[in-house]
Amino acid sequence: MFPVSSYLLPVNNLVMKSYRDLDIYNDSKKYAIEIHKMSLTLPKFELYEEGGQIRRSSKAVTSMIVEGYGRRRYKADFIKYLVYSQSECDETIVHLDFLFETESLKDNAIYDELKGKYDQLSKRINKFIQWVENNWNDFPSPETGNL
Repeated sequence: MFPVSSYLLPVNNLVMKSYRDLDIYNDSKKYAIEIHKMSLTLPKFELYEEGGQIRRSSKAVTSMIVEGYGRRRYKADFIKYLVYSQSECDETIVHLDFLFETESLKDNAIYDELKGKYDQLSKRINKFIQWVENNWNDFPSPETGNL
């Protein structure tokens, strides 16, 4: 995987060829699956209310990264979708808080673990946004993989 400092620069003669090369994509997908599984253990009355909301927001983190990557040719669009991804990440945290504070999610360890993962992911997405803002070429460059 690529560290934040070298997402699009050649690393060991490799360049980012797909959104699948992004750690933020891989982690957000893994976390969304964890959220999905956790949500299915919620009380029945929450399964379709807050449970549905948290499933959608957690999966949207990943899908916004993918959609932004698909628009990477246009720097502003790429950044816009990364910002949407970070917003969905923060929304997922709010849904976790609601579930925990209403005692629909009673397991403190699961809450702390998921909240910590999404807090860190939000920061990492923010760092990637900053990196794209400062380093993404406005003009295509095949040498860096920046279409």
